[in-house]
Amino acid sequence: MLPYRWQLVLGRVIGNLMYLAIPRRRHIAATNIRLCFPELTATQQQQLVKDSFRESGISLFEIGLSWWGNNKQLQPLGQIEGLHHLDVAQQQGKGVILLSAHFSCLEIGGRLLARHSPFYVMYKYHRNPLFEAVMKNGRERRYLGAIERSDARSMIRTLKAGHACWYALDQDFGTINAVFAPFFGIQAATLSATSRIAKMTGAAVVPFFVRRLDDGSGYRLSLLPALENFPSGDDQADATLTNRLIETEIRKAPAQYLWLHRRFKSRPAGEDNVYRR
Repeated sequence: MLPYRWQLVLGRVIGNLMYLAIPRRRHIAATNIRLCFPELTATQQQQLVKDSFRESGISLFEIGLSWWGNNKQLQPLGQIEGLHHLDVAQQQGKGVILLSAHFSCLEIGGRLLARHSPFYVMYKYHRNPLFEAVMKNGRERRYLGAIERSDARSMIRTLKAGHACWYALDQDFGTINAVFAPFFGIQAATLSATSRIAKMTGAAVVPFFVRRLDDGSGYRLSLLPALENFPSGDDQADATLTNRLIETEIRKAPAQYLWLHRRFKSRPAGEDNVYRR
């Protein structure tokens, strides 16, 4: 219920407290940024770590706004570019995979897009039953439905029925059903399910990214043309392509990416754990 700009300010304050209170995540973020931005000085890398925590703090308010905010509150916040790319893909009648990544403003971006074009959302099950119930209920009220990440059959049925499904593939879930592909020049375990599901369903893959605007006026939602010749038949080539897309978007607003996640947790044979202290 607070004014939006107050939420931004308080979110940054909470982010500063998170930076001080969670040393393990601070170490993970610092490692990721050191690996991905070697061209930055140590001081610049450290500042990016702090900024990423501030952006993550804002996301806590955005979750509340996306699940419980009303359309009147949200209407002035979203600037959408390329919505016609989603419309064109949906006209094919074979479903659409909205390919996204874990930016801190991901949740609010999905809610803003769903106001214009409803879709299903994939999510990761939370082990805390109370948080899982609140999270699933919040998403099911705002989207056509919520599908747990491991429930590939439901996603396939949804796409074959001609619906759009929002899916972020940029986290490390291990090497099963994944290939190693470069991400900021570092080999990263990347899910190959995107290619397989697109092949099985004939769904178009439309990249969808969200960026928090620097002037505090809201968000820019960008939909890109559906990927051509995707899947290509080569899972590693497809993973390289999608990682490159995500990397390009991250470079536009590096602090807004979720660096607190162990993106390079899985390593190719013979490589050491990069997060070891």
